[in-house]
Amino acid sequence: MQLYSKEGAAMNEALQQVINRNDTWQGHFAGPAFSANGDSHRTEGLLSTGYSTLDAQLRTNGWPLGSTVEVLSDGCGLGSMGLFLPAMEKLSAEGRWQVFIAPPFTPYAPLLKARGIDTEQILLVHPKNREDLLWATEQALRSSTSSAVFSWLGADEYSYGELRKLQLAAASGDSLAVLFRPQSAARNHAPASLRLQMREYRKVHILKQRGGNQYLDVTLPPSEDVPEQPQLWEIPAWQASPGQASPTQQPVLSFA
Repeated sequence: MQLYSKEGAAMNEALQQVINRNDTWQGHFAGPAFSANGDSHRTEGLLSTGYSTLDAQLRTNGWPLGSTVEVLSDGCGLGSMGLFLPAMEKLSAEGRWQVFIAPPFTPYAPLLKARGIDTEQILLVHPKNREDLLWATEQALRSSTSSAVFSWLGADEYSYGELRKLQLAAASGDSLAVLFRPQSAARNHAPASLRLQMREYRKVHILKQRGGNQYLDVTLPPSEDVPEQPQLWEIPAWQASPGQASPTQQPVLSFA
């Protein structure tokens, strides 16, 4: 596998260390050739969310790139992934890695495929401890071979300095950088340029956005979903045991 080797050689070497870990899963099909070694990069500083109602309320008219986005929820963040599927599909065309760090469950490959996301570009990293998690997240953010980095930081408390380090790492690249944290983190300051809360079904609360409106509720209408394709809004907010479904809803994203 070839990685970018120009000015970002050192950063790419660091991501290679992440890739070479025995607890990193490289794509859905392990083989000698991966499509995540292309050289097509996004040059603009934003990426449409895929939801016009949300784009209209964001100062950048989409996801800010080169900066961290925090998503706060009561669950494990899986119900929030519906926010990012449209962007993941667009980023998939770039041929770079989309990195999942410490996901609570394994993404369901058929669902990703159904949404046009190349599973051969997915890296799953399972850090062994908190220090490992922060290191892997920072290296993935600094690498020019990552188009998206999704990191589940868990319920631990993080200092402003630790989060600032991730923010600086994101600023050195052009990835979509998403940190999933619990609702309790809302009471603490964070350097992320955009902080969102998922408190209601299909509703996003803009807790903070740099240079833009704050404390807004944005409803994501079903009309903006991809017709006849699986959605992630059916994920219940409560955390079921692996393989256990809600009494009224069947999770369509099998992080199980």
